[in-house]
Amino acid sequence: MARIRLDQLQNWKSKGHPWVCLTAYDAPVARILESAGVPMILVGDSLGNVVLGHDSTVPVTLEDMIHHSAAVRRGAPDTFVVTDMPFLAAQVNDDEAIRNAGRLVQEGGADAVKVEGGGVRAETIRRIAEAGIPAMGHLGLTPQNATQLGGYRVQGNTPESAARILADAQALEAAGAFALVLECVPTALAAKIRKAVSIPVIGIGAGREVDAQVLVFHDLVGLSGDFKPRFVRRYAQGEDYLRSAVESFLEDVSGGNFPADNESFIDRDGENSEMTPEV
Repeated sequence: MARIRLDQLQNWKSKGHPWVCLTAYDAPVARILESAGVPMILVGDSLGNVVLGHDSTVPVTLEDMIHHSAAVRRGAPDTFVVTDMPFLAAQVNDDEAIRNAGRLVQEGGADAVKVEGGGVRAETIRRIAEAGIPAMGHLGLTPQNATQLGGYRVQGNTPESAARILADAQALEAAGAFALVLECVPTALAAKIRKAVSIPVIGIGAGREVDAQVLVFHDLVGLSGDFKPRFVRRYAQGEDYLRSAVESFLEDVSGGNFPADNESFIDRDGENSEMTPEV
């Protein structure tokens, strides 16, 4: 599968062709997504909650994002990868934001970066785009600012807040954003924004009237414990499946059934026992 180009995303929008983006934080998951034909992978700072055990995205550092983005690139060499600018990576000043975005591309292997925030981030996105780095916006529920927003809740559900998000979307498009993520906003607002901007709108908890859908991989396959937002549809019960596999391994070892002879190295004359180490 050839890596998608930005003009392809625009073409899909103009033709009304919906597409998918999924998160990945490591090479094995990235490999699965690429082999399944997912055109875009998001290395989200949600890795703080999903794989690092934090209760928010705020503790995630730029070094964390570079580390995980590079792993995803190794697992999915032919997929378009967007990597999040973590907390404070884009907020201090625009020069630092450009340097940080550059590191995500140069060291993390990203094709583009994502910047959370409304019109206040427009100039930052402009500067990053002018530096030759494609930048995606993120509006609605912005997890880095969840405390200011009153927690993890739907945004844009009043006329005033809806108008502000619409204005922010137009400002980010004017600044040069190549796409927007809309998170946890009413369907009607998402549909209105989709029509108001010419760039692709990617929804998560934003209904069907968007150009693309993004979900966290772990939510999709049932690896998020009891956490299941309303906008998630689980396509597998991953924790149950993996727990069963581990329990079977425990049973085989305790019962003396693992390893079998064909899973062991038996001394034979001339046997070549060279192999790649696993541990």
